[in-house]
Amino acid sequence: MPVDAKICGINSAPALAAAVAGGARFVGFVFYPRSPRALDAESAAALVGQVPRGITRVGLFVDEPNETFDAILRHVPLDMLQLHGQETPARIAEIRRRFGRPVMKAIKVAAAPDVESATAFDGTADWLLFDAKAPPQMTGALPGGNALSFDWTLLSDRRWNRPWMLSGGLNAGNLADAVRMTGAGAVDVSSGVEDRPGVKSPAKIEEFLKLARSL
Repeated sequence: MPVDAKICGINSAPALAAAVAGGARFVGFVFYPRSPRALDAESAAALVGQVPRGITRVGLFVDEPNETFDAILRHVPLDMLQLHGQETPARIAEIRRRFGRPVMKAIKVAAAPDVESATAFDGTADWLLFDAKAPPQMTGALPGGNALSFDWTLLSDRRWNRPWMLSGGLNAGNLADAVRMTGAGAVDVSSGVEDRPGVKSPAKIEEFLKLARSL
């Protein structure tokens, strides 16, 4: 079956059009102010309103209080909330209950114990997302979208109670190997389809999605 793909960090109409035309299953919008892909509520609402039915609209947040979710969701009709910070299982349960949307929890991976930590969220989050953990010495590292990958063999033959997604340093050049090594049925890409941080390339989005459909 084709691999489902999420194009994350969409912040322009051409990028969104390429994602939709290419068959993205998910589109992601970033609400983390430090990110070069960050959107305010007004800009996000204009883009999200163009997403056709059948494509899941995901908002990415990092350790935000309830007030931030309230402010964004008042204007932006998101289908799923992606949590990319230090949120605990209890906090995830609270967000799901309060805002009535499924939650995807990012698990940052550098070594085997990081993969094991996903067990704590396997019964709370609706989706798991495995991303690369930035090394301590990396200057200006973001919670995600750093163009880093991790040892994909850490996910080989792993099974979870929830659906999961592979992220971290993916691009059209390594996607096939990443899927083969992990068995991922869904993948997430951001920096791998950009010309520079925060500037999506419609051509790279098209190439990535075409490959994902072929796997």
